[in-house]
Amino acid sequence: HPENWLPWYVPFINTHICQMCEGQCGQKLLTCSCHATCVSLENCCEDFKDFCVDISPYSGSMFGGTDFVVLGVSFNNISNIFCRFKKEIVTEGYVDDEKRGHCTSPLLYETGWIPFEIFTNKGLNNSRQGAWLSVHTGKLDSKLKVQLENATKWQYYGTPNTGGSLKMTWNVSLVRAEAVNLELWGYREQGVPYSDSWKAEWTYLYSLERGHPNNGTFTFIPKVAEKPYSDWELGAIRVSSSTYPDGASNVNAAWSEDHALAWHLEESYREDSAAWALKKCVTWDQLEKTLPNFLSETIDCPCTLAQARADTGRFHTDYGCDLEKGSVCTYHPGSVHCVRAIQASSEYAAGQQCCYDSTGAQVLTFDSIGGSTPDRGHDWGSPPYKKPPRVPGSSHWVYDVLSFYYCCLWSENCHYYFTHRPSSDCRTYKPPKAGFVFGDPHFITFDNVSYTFNGKGEYSLVVAAEKGLLVQGRTEQLTEPLVNATKLSAVAMKEGNSDVIEVRLSRLFSSLEVLRNQAPLSFSEQTWMDLDGKAVFSYLCNVTVMFPSGAGVEVRLRERTIVVTVLLPEDFRNSVEGLLGNMNDDPTDDLISRDKEIFLANSNAEELFSFGASWAILNESSLFTYDSAFLLDTYFYAPKHNPYFRPVFELPRSQFCKYDTLVSRSADLGNATRHSFNSHMSVVVALEPVVSCGWIPPPKNGKKEGTTYLQGSTLTFSCDAGYTLQGAAERKCQSDGRWSDTEMNVVGIAVGTVVGALVLITVITAIVLQTRKPNRYRPWIWTRSCMNTELLYSS
Repeated sequence: HPENWLPWYVPFINTHICQMCEGQCGQKLLTCSCHATCVSLENCCEDFKDFCVDISPYSGSMFGGTDFVVLGVSFNNISNIFCRFKKEIVTEGYVDDEKRGHCTSPLLYETGWIPFEIFTNKGLNNSRQGAWLSVHTGKLDSKLKVQLENATKWQYYGTPNTGGSLKMTWNVSLVRAEAVNLELWGYREQGVPYSDSWKAEWTYLYSLERGHPNNGTFTFIPKVAEKPYSDWELGAIRVSSSTYPDGASNVNAAWSEDHALAWHLEESYREDSAAWALKKCVTWDQLEKTLPNFLSETIDCPCTLAQARADTGRFHTDYGCDLEKGSVCTYHPGSVHCVRAIQASSEYAAGQQCCYDSTGAQVLTFDSIGGSTPDRGHDWGSPPYKKPPRVPGSSHWVYDVLSFYYCCLWSENCHYYFTHRPSSDCRTYKPPKAGFVFGDPHFITFDNVSYTFNGKGEYSLVVAAEKGLLVQGRTEQLTEPLVNATKLSAVAMKEGNSDVIEVRLSRLFSSLEVLRNQAPLSFSEQTWMDLDGKAVFSYLCNVTVMFPSGAGVEVRLRERTIVVTVLLPEDFRNSVEGLLGNMNDDPTDDLISRDKEIFLANSNAEELFSFGASWAILNESSLFTYDSAFLLDTYFYAPKHNPYFRPVFELPRSQFCKYDTLVSRSADLGNATRHSFNSHMSVVVALEPVVSCGWIPPPKNGKKEGTTYLQGSTLTFSCDAGYTLQGAAERKCQSDGRWSDTEMNVVGIAVGTVVGALVLITVITAIVLQTRKPNRYRPWIWTRSCMNTELLYSS
């Protein structure tokens, strides 16, 4: 396993073996290595840097067109360079004046790391290997895109009082040309939905202008496009060199984000945009009725903004409505922050979006156009991508965003849209449980048992065999000053057959390093990476790893130590062991050793030390990287739990920050421990279960005051003039998840009349329906009504 270990007989056969890295990048060979760890271990094959290349930039838009340079390799000036992505898409490159090779990223229908090979003169030999990070356009820095100035004007162009010129801008350095063509490309998905014939397609439509100076700006007055181009309703603008023919594929270019092509739609749209949009809305409504119902398999929304921001294993900020960026929520007016479910649903690859107002309450579509909505196509796509409805961004536009334009933005017919995209009201949401490791390692289990374990070695934090989740932690001795105390210095994790993700302290303890299968991951260009079903988010000194099961691992840098939070959803109940205990709301079975010995939370320090030591891992099961002499000598060749290291047992351990200050002789570490503990308790409070009673509509011919439906919330009801309220004027959400006063007051209704009898039947039906098991997408049937006074009392 360690890269510098060789069998005893290797020196005798080296002269007969010539191992090369061509076609073997990432592999550890018999006599040398083509893996990234070989650099620090100094055992690289001689041609490692020639064939296993790095590039700059390493990431760009999934639409392609980015020019990147191959680092550390010199090319012949007369060479022709070609890059082949995923062994199927070939783009043409070039050699610059400094003999550096360049390639262009292709148009892709997926995000994540894309392997590629570099060839010269179209030969298939002497290939170099690298990887390109394809990024969702919505997550790409605005400086790397064509910007549509005044996006609202583009969005509503052709509707009443919206016309005139449109403007776009771009960074001129993105396109290697003196003159450019401005092209419109269209996107559509065709075939039978959810069948093998369902295909995604980006196609060149026409050019807005050719030979335009590459000055970074273009203004034009849109014209109605000719048929059949005006039938394309979704697309993007590409700026590319005018030396290329129209629609040339996979060339150096800058792209706008995909958007609704209101500005080029047919004349009938401009004549009466509302009527045109209504027809489209009705057509979409009819199509939705023929498609599978995906709502039942989407995850439920968290009840509060605090829950949504704390449940980082399953939800992440929606970049279109971000509290940290000024809450510019174009599609969700009234909301200040939205999150999206990270994972798409299992069968239909659907998504979930949850939005919240300034009070932290969830905004529902039953009350507001800005409410939370599920999505037939997850905005961030879903592995294996490429086909509908899994294409990142574009599939979501086709099935969820254009229809919102038809029904809500270009006409006032949102009832069609929200019939198929109703908010999930959180009645079935169950928050995850959090386990925590911090300071000179202190542990707070999923069931809130606190203890200290100061072992030196590598240990199992979480073992969930049924889910295949493993989280391991490495501790090392504090050295400044050298004391008998330890800290968490690395965490490694995987789920099932996924890649191994490791987060560790840098050598100077000033930053976090992230490794994927023992190779470094750079976050210098992007903060988010899609990794075959997993996702990693890294911002400043925080790294979050999100697994398909909904488990999340947050790693933070605090005063030269690592702090770890592990979040596990309800599915992990009674199936977890390790230093963070079981997860079943029973604290008495949290401290169980690997050999099933039970320890009590009030056990003495040495007994707890024995418990922790039992969870030392083995080399055979280790997920860690050993890419230095220090790591090899300290952890690989040495016992996984150092039996010679004895921490300080005598000091009281009940006050974590005080203990860490005394043991480490550092007030800074003690303060960091206090801050970490307080942050964890805030997360625990945020993830407390919240009772929701579900949405209630206003009475017909009346009004409702209040849009919060959680325990303790009160709603009030009133009638329009000429109507009398039947039922309570005020109702409160109770701890059992039911509204108070569920029975209607029918006094005064003449039951002997035909109208009275019908009203009584309605009342009974309403009461019966309300006893059904809650459905998070079906609101409670309203149990009050406003009756016309004259009608009720007529004979």
